[in-house]
Amino acid sequence: MADKIATREAYGKALVEFGAKYDFLVLDADLAEATKTCFFKKEYPDRFFDCGIAEGNMMSVAAGIAATGQTVFASSFAMFAAGRAFEQVRNSIGYPHLNVKIGATHAGITVGEDGATHQCNEDLATMRVIPGMTVLCPADAVEARAAVEAAINHDGPVYMRFGRAATPVLFDKDTYVFKIGKGIVMADGEDVTLVATGMMTAMALEAREMLKAEGIDAAVINLPTIKPIDAELLTEYARKTGCMVTAEEHNVIGGMGSAVCEVLAETCPVPTLRVGVEDKFGASGKVMEMMEVYGLTPANIAEKARQAVKLKRS
Repeated sequence: MADKIATREAYGKALVEFGAKYDFLVLDADLAEATKTCFFKKEYPDRFFDCGIAEGNMMSVAAGIAATGQTVFASSFAMFAAGRAFEQVRNSIGYPHLNVKIGATHAGITVGEDGATHQCNEDLATMRVIPGMTVLCPADAVEARAAVEAAINHDGPVYMRFGRAATPVLFDKDTYVFKIGKGIVMADGEDVTLVATGMMTAMALEAREMLKAEGIDAAVINLPTIKPIDAELLTEYARKTGCMVTAEEHNVIGGMGSAVCEVLAETCPVPTLRVGVEDKFGASGKVMEMMEVYGLTPANIAEKARQAVKLKRS
């Protein structure tokens, strides 16, 4: 069984690792233990600033520092980073295109018992509509680490989405290469393409095995960059397999699935079904129970794939 590590854990450790290589500051909104920026605080106390429970102010501070030419990481829960502080992110960071890297943890319904107010299923939608904002959603700890370094070297604002729950490690740290704007073919196939992001990539791989047992050959694409999206790869596999299923821990409206549909509508229209939160608020509950209730499971991905194949053939 693959090791399981939360991407927020990998984020915190990556900040420490790359803090020795790159010059950047880290801000947090009184959540350092949860966002794991506490690792950086311990190692580099002079480069860490706690802005208190005031995310809008934190983003403004980050913008002010970045305006001097300094790269800044600003961290909080996704609900607060992309929700409460949206105006400051848009106007103070996005508009002047500053080097602020937003580390948003505790995204999606896997926040579990914290409930609907803290389960942000809208952040990919709100962040990707900000002009010039790069949006990343790594699938595992290895990809999360690589995404942090890619963000450091990227010119402009970056929104990075990390999860609370431990998820399977899919990649090899020694060989994995992260490129902003590029998807990764995890498995080839001829009948349907499963496009997943974040923790749903591991579930798409499980769904592929279910479909394989039924004689359905599914390709799996991991999409760690929501914006800029890999339109070329998506179009290639739409033409190859003739239908697609997207899977994300996010509202089906406005997120990765919507982004994929936008691409295919312009380049290669094929039957495309979406797995995600069906335009509902979250609820309080155990993580695995939440995944079942909201249909974020390999079984549901597989069922959507069966439906997509039928639509292709009809």
